[in-house]
Amino acid sequence: MENTVIIYSDGGAAPNPGAGGWAAVLIYGSVVKEISGGAPHTTNNRMELTAACEALETLKRPCVVEFYTDSTYVKKGITEWLAKWIANGWRTSAKKPVENQELWQRLHAATERHTIQWKWLKGHAGHKYNERCDQLAAAAREKARKS
Repeated sequence: MENTVIIYSDGGAAPNPGAGGWAAVLIYGSVVKEISGGAPHTTNNRMELTAACEALETLKRPCVVEFYTDSTYVKKGITEWLAKWIANGWRTSAKKPVENQELWQRLHAATERHTIQWKWLKGHAGHKYNERCDQLAAAAREKARKS
């Protein structure tokens, strides 16, 4: 389909919390773009969310997106929990504030101009682009650890 972008993302921290890295691979036809970054002190979940935000914010125009993540936190958060959190004033069903609220709000805003199909992909299972994201995120994490 024209204007379809395929995105793979990954993020993590080691230890958790600790130095973290995120990465995404964006594929549009024959064009492959890799992006990544890190933070000296963060969590796995924050890096997974950052990867998704950065990937979607990289798109210059509205697109149809197939988005692959190995994070059930991101997948369930965006497809199952987000609407309830918004309806509940950014509170969980237990009436507690949503963790990483600012990143969820950023991700929600980044999704609004695109048509996105969210797909979960098992991590560390040999998938080419998921493995590449993992490599890029690990490199970004090590760079952040040294800075």
